[in-house]
Formats: sequence, C-alpha cells, structure tokens
Amino acid sequence: MKRVYSIKSKNELDLVFKEKKSVGNGYFVIYFIPHETPHFKYAISIGKKFGNAVERNQAKRRLRYIISNYSNYINPKYRFVIVVRPQSNLLPYDLIKENITKLLIKAKLIEKEVQN
Repeated sequence: MKRVYSIKSKNELDLVFKEKKSVGNGYFVIYFIPHETPHFKYAISIGKKFGNAVERNQAKRRLRYIISNYSNYINPKYRFVIVVRPQSNLLPYDLIKENITKLLIKAKLIEKEVQN
C-alpha cells in the first residue's frame, strides 16, 4: 500500500479516536469516521502485550495485506484505525482475514457481496 493511504500524524489519529464510531469482536476493533478525501486512510494500532516485535510486525504485515486486497472496495470517504487485541495472537491468517472482513462489512466500509 502506498503511504498516502496511511494516517501519519498524531492529530489525525486523535481525531479518529475522539469522534469515533466503532465495531469490534474479541480480536479486533475498528474505529472509523467519515472524512472528505479522495481515498480512505487507515492506521493499525497494536500494543506490546500482543507479543515481541517479530510477532507484532508480522500481524501488521498481515493486516496491511488484507487491507490492500480490499482497497478497491473500501469506501473512500472514511478514515479508520484497526486496534489489534492480544487474543488475536493465536489466530491463523485465514481467521484474521475472516474477522477483519466481517468487521469491515459491519462498519459498512465495504459491501457484503465483495468477500474474497
């Protein structure tokens, strides 16, 4: 994914957390807000309780890959932050993708028919 799709500044991130709507399950939470941009913007938040640096980086790589697969289908008028909970450390890739897809549909960031 290109850098233009990522939320870079702390002010942008704070705005999402301040004016948020959220959907979540036991493994992930997605906070999102509508915003007028030509494309969506996102960030991934993962705490140190998740595991060591290798595990956290692997989880972020997996999430970035899932988001890049759905990039053509995500509503461009939103900013969102994916918060990774420590329980998701035990999930294989298929279940991570399934959980993220369900949450994106629940948040109405993608359409229901688009599941890959």
